[in-house]
Amino acid sequence: MEFLKEVAQLYQERSEWFGQLICEHILLSLIAILLAGVIGLLLGILIARCEKAAPPVLGIANVFYTIPSISLLGMLIPFMGIGDKTAVVALTIYGIMPMVRNTYAGIKGVDEEIITAARGMGSTEFQILTRIKLPLALGVIIAGVRNMVVMTISVAAIASFIGAGGLGVAIYRGITVYDTALTFAGSVLIALIALISDLLLGHLEKKLKKRRMN
Repeated sequence: MEFLKEVAQLYQERSEWFGQLICEHILLSLIAILLAGVIGLLLGILIARCEKAAPPVLGIANVFYTIPSISLLGMLIPFMGIGDKTAVVALTIYGIMPMVRNTYAGIKGVDEEIITAARGMGSTEFQILTRIKLPLALGVIIAGVRNMVVMTISVAAIASFIGAGGLGVAIYRGITVYDTALTFAGSVLIALIALISDLLLGHLEKKLKKRRMN
């Protein structure tokens, strides 16, 4: 209980600082999420249309996904320096994999008979993609978005090790000065942001499923 009181007091005394770190963390994560979302979606659509491109694209994405986050940041520093820009690139690379995989799986999971029927009715490939494939694959794609968002918010904590902002600064500072309350305070806030984001996306996913059933 004494430890939790210390954490609560820390939030109260340094509320402005934590508020600033929260804003930085959300902004950093949001930029990476948007970039990974767009790139991953486009790549997923591309490899679903061109099957030959699927194995190499998914393979490369898998390789980057398996590299430890701190190692990837270290590999990017000689080329991009330190700071937010390098952190955004690293987070984007990590976020692309679940988006590509789920977009590809969702589109390939659409019943071929539905697509054939749409073609028979004179629909163009673009109409089939935007009105049939993507809407039917939306549930799988949203699941990929949830995975990517939570992972990006969590991994963003390590960005402070290369001079980027966010709540990782509180964790890093707490570790360096042996302040467990500060480390815990930063970690809890990151977990809360990730949890709230996942709950909101889960609510959106349920709404989309209800619309499809109606």
